[in-house]
Amino acid sequence: MLVCLSAWMLVGVGKRQSRPWVVSDELWSLVEPLLPQPGPKRVEGRPRVPDRQALCGILFVPHTGIQWEYLPQELGFGSGMTCWRRLAAWNEAGVWDKLHLVLLRKLRSARQLDWSRAVIDSSHVRAARRGPKAVPARSTVHGRAASTTSSPTPRASRSRCR
Repeated sequence: MLVCLSAWMLVGVGKRQSRPWVVSDELWSLVEPLLPQPGPKRVEGRPRVPDRQALCGILFVPHTGIQWEYLPQELGFGSGMTCWRRLAAWNEAGVWDKLHLVLLRKLRSARQLDWSRAVIDSSHVRAARRGPKAVPARSTVHGRAASTTSSPTPRASRSRCR
């Protein structure tokens, strides 16, 4: 989802920003209605970090590769833990899936999608315990197959002095 956000930021601006974690007004107008309303504060303490600043912090972390705990508070995003908790809460609320659909719809209507470079990914999941056991494939050739990991040539020496 963060990749989709980054792509939207590039399309929306038309050129690469010097600080791509800064959320534009246009992008924020799409994100803000999807965010859940915060619950009442349980205890008094620091004021809540605004959602827009937290989103900037969330985008800053994968862009720079910094760990959550080392997110500089001087940038105004709140602590790394604050941003991480907000990310988890928004993920649980389905914000990213909704935003993905909104961005795809908007990009599709602006004819900004290029499907010539689409990627499909898959994974293989092991069957449950009581699923049918797979039978090994039967060989169609007599004898052993050629190895793809070793070569019939003599073993190479690491030392020149042999």
